[in-house]
Amino acid sequence: MADAHPSPATGPLQALREFLDHLPEPRIVMDSRYRIVAANRAYLEAYGTDRDILGRTCFEVSHRFDVPCDQAGESCPLAKARRSHTPQRVLHLHHTPRGEEHVLVETAPVADCESGQTFYVETLSVVRHASPRPAAQGLVGKAPAFRAMLDRLLRAAPASANVLLLGETGTGKEVAARALHEASGRAGKPFVPVDCSGLSETLFESELFGHEKGAFTGASHRKTGLVEAAAGGTLFLDEVGDIPPPMQVKLLRLLETGTYRRVGGVEVLPADFRLVSATHRDLAGMVRQGEFRRDLYYRINTFPVHVPALAERRQDIPLLAQSLLSRVDHRPGRVFSPEALAALAEREFEGNIRELRNLIERATLLADGDRIESSDLEDDLAGPARAPAAGPAFVVTAPMALDELEQAYLRWAAAILPGERSLLAATLGISERTLYRKLKSALPD
Repeated sequence: MADAHPSPATGPLQALREFLDHLPEPRIVMDSRYRIVAANRAYLEAYGTDRDILGRTCFEVSHRFDVPCDQAGESCPLAKARRSHTPQRVLHLHHTPRGEEHVLVETAPVADCESGQTFYVETLSVVRHASPRPAAQGLVGKAPAFRAMLDRLLRAAPASANVLLLGETGTGKEVAARALHEASGRAGKPFVPVDCSGLSETLFESELFGHEKGAFTGASHRKTGLVEAAAGGTLFLDEVGDIPPPMQVKLLRLLETGTYRRVGGVEVLPADFRLVSATHRDLAGMVRQGEFRRDLYYRINTFPVHVPALAERRQDIPLLAQSLLSRVDHRPGRVFSPEALAALAEREFEGNIRELRNLIERATLLADGDRIESSDLEDDLAGPARAPAAGPAFVVTAPMALDELEQAYLRWAAAILPGERSLLAATLGISERTLYRKLKSALPD
């Protein structure tokens, strides 16, 4: 029993602890048998006291496991560092006094030349950009597929490499892009999202690069483009697969030269942004079919990140549901009944998080009590969002330009579903942001 709570560290170990005490990040020191033999002041303030942890194993303290992480289905940085003799980094889900938290764990071997013993210094950094508990904003989840995505986002964040987010519609790619930005060195600068599916070929260049006064009819003043607005920050191109081929050339030139010109201008301007792109399309397949430029594909796809569908992280549905409820409910403080959460967990969400959010927002309007019941979800459980079938059919009686045809269809659909913007967007298969922009031009003031 005397070995369970070792006496205060002495000699080289004491010197190591005194050195670590001056560092701001929480750090612990372990021996090769996973026992915690020292902890610095920052760790003790954040996680506990000497009596709580000294002599206990790291896997028991952080995970409540009775075996090392790599024997419990997790990646163990100490085991990796012991084999490779090099520092190792993993993303773990830790139990802390505040509850579960995503924690970046970096473990480095430190050899004691006098005794020949190797200690392992573990640095712990809580991830502030994602939560394994219900949260009012940002990324939420703890399923293995979610944590794999989060780990890649955090690995990419400190660099300047172009990131491509790949995932189905409605999986939260913009939220992931924003988390990547907030974890990067550009966090203090703008995050500028661009919905490429909502930009026509004629508008793309003006929106991206801006234009000079008099550049074209109606250009009554100089306009700042989104590239300029993103200076020092992150430019997020959502649905990059929808960029028309002629505009792909202009985007490629921007990325290759780091410069651009406003429409109607002659001055060459420097561009300073970190590019994050996203798409639900099979870009590699589009390249093979000649629908997307191969050189542009390799420019934007430096670091791909898979954003998982809800089907890949089903265990996160109750957690996401509680988070979304706090975001959309007009009566704060309501909760789901256990039956309602069970109904959500069993449902298939083809529209992913966006469909889940719409369903929950609708349920908040149907529910009268302090809890959301499973009956409040039944309004939509019979099938997907209804198509605008009621009322007159959409009929084209004369030839129209493509833009005119789109605007006519939007006016018809908006008349069929008046005041139901989220349902209309889901029915049309576009985001509410895109729908709002399109309706501004389609509907008279």
